[in-house]
Amino acid sequence: MQWKASQIAQLLGGNVVGNPEISVSRFDKIEEATSESLSFIANPKYEHHAYITKAAVLLVNHSFLPEKPIDATLIKVKDAYQSLAILLEQVNKLQRKKGIEAPSFISKNAKVGNEIYLGAFSYIGENVEIGERVQIYPNCYIGDNVTIDDDTIIFSGVNIYSACKIGKHCIIHSGTVIGSDGFGFAPQDDGSYKKIAQTGNVVIENHVEIGSNVSIDRATLGSTKIGKGAKLDNLVQIAHNVEIGENTVIAAQTGISGSTKIDKNCIIGGQVGFAGHIFIASGSKFGAQSGILKTITEPNKAWNGAPAFEYVASMRSNSLFRRLPEIEKRISELEKLLKSQS
Repeated sequence: MQWKASQIAQLLGGNVVGNPEISVSRFDKIEEATSESLSFIANPKYEHHAYITKAAVLLVNHSFLPEKPIDATLIKVKDAYQSLAILLEQVNKLQRKKGIEAPSFISKNAKVGNEIYLGAFSYIGENVEIGERVQIYPNCYIGDNVTIDDDTIIFSGVNIYSACKIGKHCIIHSGTVIGSDGFGFAPQDDGSYKKIAQTGNVVIENHVEIGSNVSIDRATLGSTKIGKGAKLDNLVQIAHNVEIGENTVIAAQTGISGSTKIDKNCIIGGQVGFAGHIFIASGSKFGAQSGILKTITEPNKAWNGAPAFEYVASMRSNSLFRRLPEIEKRISELEKLLKSQS
């Protein structure tokens, strides 16, 4: 599909500097762009590419003032990165598939909205409700009594167990499992373990994105909850009865133990581990590989380390730790000096 610079500027509320009639048909990194490409500059450190790129159109911030001539047509916007996100979202909407492919299975009492896409070899269980414009790619399993609201996209190979609820405008990537049993076993007198039935569900609110190969366990009782606008990276483990607050972001390989509650607007780095049955205050930030063992009640603080403690103190401790061999050597030399003088 061809897009004119003037059309893009109108969509984004931007101003064209150059040829408003020039067209693009693809979107590329600025280093790899061609004469058919649109690219962008949001970070000043990439400005030097603007003078040598082959891109036909560049999205730039209003504050961008070139120091040399630029061949590309510029579209000036308030925030180039945010505008790129809006543009790519519109392109994705135009490329959305529609229709029901065969073979696939839809239970007779399932309710399916208009303009949906259901890929081949997918299964829709009893009493499922699927909203408008939902896209379910091939090889997905949607269990009994699941609800999927409007404009949600579920990529191939996703499994959603019974009674789970997915909100509007969510994106769930391949290989993710939602609603599998939580890790609940009661120890017996003979040393064995008896499984505790997991009778709850998972509730995912609107505008949540979940990466590939994520596992979100159903609650033992009640619901495991993922709040509005939360973003989960690939390979994240969410245990039973966990609650994730709205607009919290979680990087890859993080694990959150059962019944832990994380408040809104938290930022969690990769490979962070949370103990169970704790509370994390809103706006908390955690460095990669942190271990959080206790409740955090003070909001908007940064933490690091395992066990985690205040971020600046953690950085100072790490600096001292690296110097331990040198410090030990100096102490040994001082002890020898004291002995020689005694």
